[in-house]
Amino acid sequence: MTATIIDGKKVANDLHEEIRAKAEKLTASHGVVPGLAVILVGEDPASAVYVRNKVLATAACGIKSFEFKLPAETSEAEVLGLVEKLNADPEVHGILVQLPLPKQIDSDKVLGLIDPKKDADGFHPVNVGLLSVGLPGFVPCTPRGSAILIEKVLPDLSGKTAVVVGRSNIVGKPMIQLLLQKNATVTCAHSRTADLPAVCRTADVLVAAVGRPEMIKGDWIKPGAIVIDVGINRVLKPDGKGKLVGDVAFDEAKEVAGAITPVPGGVGPMTIACLMLNTLDSAYRSVGAEI
Repeated sequence: MTATIIDGKKVANDLHEEIRAKAEKLTASHGVVPGLAVILVGEDPASAVYVRNKVLATAACGIKSFEFKLPAETSEAEVLGLVEKLNADPEVHGILVQLPLPKQIDSDKVLGLIDPKKDADGFHPVNVGLLSVGLPGFVPCTPRGSAILIEKVLPDLSGKTAVVVGRSNIVGKPMIQLLLQKNATVTCAHSRTADLPAVCRTADVLVAAVGRPEMIKGDWIKPGAIVIDVGINRVLKPDGKGKLVGDVAFDEAKEVAGAITPVPGGVGPMTIACLMLNTLDSAYRSVGAEI
């Protein structure tokens, strides 16, 4: 059995079109153009690529982009001041601070200052709390995108067993909450889980978000399972050139799984699409409407 490849790029492109249509509807009905502000401090190459991709996505989705590229030596006070300014700007509906920040800046302090109503990344403690009790708020983009991909394959998770490998605040923990909301029976596994391969083999839905290249092998996967690979790791090929791989050994896993996301082209595009979706959602809420 060879798994169905879950095309995250196609799903994301379809979502972009839906967002653009709804953004145009909001502008026509209320004169509001959704706006996303992105703050990049320093010149980290990976961060610069991510920011560029996010800016390209805003254009595709009909969202206005506000970019703030600050030098690496920028003080914490300057970044906090910029966040406060954006909080007060009615044209900005989503605020994203690209991580990591330089060492002189406290990331928690910066993220905590973002208005929860403009928290496009879904990292503010208020939104974390809302998610944990099942109330409307902003969900971190990668888990939200992963949940959409799972739903494309299996809309009803009632009674299914899900295993999330990874317990980060950005992916693992919110992913668990989203799966619980879908009535799955969820296990949180991590690097200290006893007999991790056996735990993974119980999963009808396996989400890998541990940050270790190809750690999860094909024989860890239950036949027919849905595998969502969140990992993005750069490794060297035998010829010395770099390539991107996930946390799952894809070539092995696709022979066992029922459906699987590739790396790249799986969860990555959905993360950016859901950032746009959160921004659109915020813009609608700003006029007392829902998407």
